Amino acid sequence: MNNKVVQNVQLLLPDRIVPSATVWIRDGKIERVEPEYHSAVEDQYERIDGRGQWLIPGMIDVHIHGANGFDMMDGTEASIQEVSHACAATGCTSFLATSVSSTMEDLLNMIRSVKRVIGQEAGAKIAGIHLEGPYLNPKRKGMQNEKYLRHPNMDEMQEIFQEAGSLIKMVTIAPELPGGMELISFLKEQRVVIAVAHSDATYEEAKQAFAAGASHVTHCFNGMRPIHHRDPGLIVAAFEEHHVSLQAIVDQVHLHPAIIRLMHRLKGPEGMVLITDALQAMGMGDGNYVFGGHHVTVSEGIARLEDGTLASSTVTMNEALRLTVDTGISLTDAVHMGSTTPANILGLRDKGKIEPGYDADLVLLDEQFQVVWTMIAGKRIG
Repeated sequence: MNNKVVQNVQLLLPDRIVPSATVWIRDGKIERVEPEYHSAVEDQYERIDGRGQWLIPGMIDVHIHGANGFDMMDGTEASIQEVSHACAATGCTSFLATSVSSTMEDLLNMIRSVKRVIGQEAGAKIAGIHLEGPYLNPKRKGMQNEKYLRHPNMDEMQEIFQEAGSLIKMVTIAPELPGGMELISFLKEQRVVIAVAHSDATYEEAKQAFAAGASHVTHCFNGMRPIHHRDPGLIVAAFEEHHVSLQAIVDQVHLHPAIIRLMHRLKGPEGMVLITDALQAMGMGDGNYVFGGHHVTVSEGIARLEDGTLASSTVTMNEALRLTVDTGISLTDAVHMGSTTPANILGLRDKGKIEPGYDADLVLLDEQFQVVWTMIAGKRIG
């Protein structure tokens, strides 16, 4: 049945929680929202009892590399589908398939595999591709493999866009590299989100990049010049620019709770995005993996290279939501950062809110932030 009524839910709205709401869904879209419980429902609607649990807009992960033992850089459709399935199981209804720095051949194969899967996703929908590299600064490489890092190459970028076209939604670069500003001009023409990270940019260089069109910071505080009172760097530059939004890996490892609260205080929920930055160990547990050409060990949920460098994360979106609330940020703001803000940044006009006319991308959560079910375009999963 295409038409559904979700009853008896605590509805998460941007400014409040409605304690016992009813949501009507028709043909994959939200038809209407009522702030009270309705017992009388027309026969053409399937009833779904939310049992007083939280109903939130489907979350959107703009930065994920893998899950359930699969790395999307392997160039297979199976890896993309597994991430799609894992995202849906953890409260995410759309995602950007995210690359790591690699050879051109591996990157193009990844793009081709994404193109083959779009429209056939097993779970969460692919909203596009996020290129994390390869135009990154070796000095701030983090887990990025230095042998694949290089200066911006416009011929190479043209070839990437010829293959991917409008699928490229976000590109993370180090703008201080030779050719960085020219690359920003090109990416701005392509109308993609220009993000900065794995960068040693000074405050002045970052300001120049933000003025030229960069508008986002990938995994803020990680993989970049740190703040110093005589050398504020790109983080302070981003804090000062109203149009610049920030990604946060909230996993109790990458960011101290006080830093998360600081980011939230300065940018608000509309300027901050929850991400997983997950590698294939998400959903797998501790063990040894190969990611980005490196051997990675996951112990107690923390992924590190052999030298101790953090290597992405294993957090899921529903866990990130819970941990954000644990820092003292309100549930409504945390949901905004997981759903509404990424939708706005990516220009997904029909996603990120529970309002009439929006896609019926919904997640039912219990009080422990476990996913009861996920709904994508009105179809319930789980």
